[in-house]
Amino acid sequence: MPEADIDHIYDYAPEYLAEILSSVKTIAMVGASSDKTKFSYGVLRVLHETGYDMIPVNPNPKLTEIRGIPVFHSLEEIDRPVDMVEVFRPREELYMITEKAIAIGAKVLWGQIGVYDDRAAKLAEEAGLKVVMNRCPKIELFRPFWKPRLDLAI
Repeated sequence: MPEADIDHIYDYAPEYLAEILSSVKTIAMVGASSDKTKFSYGVLRVLHETGYDMIPVNPNPKLTEIRGIPVFHSLEEIDRPVDMVEVFRPREELYMITEKAIAIGAKVLWGQIGVYDDRAAKLAEEAGLKVVMNRCPKIELFRPFWKPRLDLAI
């Protein structure tokens, strides 16, 4: 199926997600948090421990690092190439973040669970980015190994 026809809320082939997760190395996480109770912290931790070069992005000027990783206050401040921009912000901000992801030369735009916008997806795809929305890379990373056994007795 052509990428432009992908339903960004639900319908991604496992191969499409696997190809993205195996090809990207550097991930800028917009909306990264230093609060260990926040989901973004856990996702950053797991992706970092899995070997991805994580770049936390948070506008708070007092936040300088998360888990020992330097924090950038905007995508524009990042000092190296970014393969994927992962978005942990309200979906109303996604279009603006997409414009910035395109400007910095990202190859993938990934909206976290609950983060999707068809206009942003179209903009990103027209600029040549692969797009995933309303999904969690931490979950998708381990999904191939999770096989439910529905035949087991309770």
